[in-house]
Amino acid sequence: MACARGSTAIEYALIASLIGLAIVGGLGATGNSVGGSVNLVMERVSAAISGN
Repeated sequence: MACARGSTAIEYALIASLIGLAIVGGLGATGNSVGGSVNLVMERVSAAISGN
């Protein structure tokens, strides 16, 4: 019985680590997208202020 409990704990740890990697990857992609949008807005505001 102890062997089955240990393997179940390892399986849960692997699943949790995969979920964590998916979250980190998703946040990284979202951050890049948001960063690009912020840069675009900053460029347009700067152009509007300078009169271009």
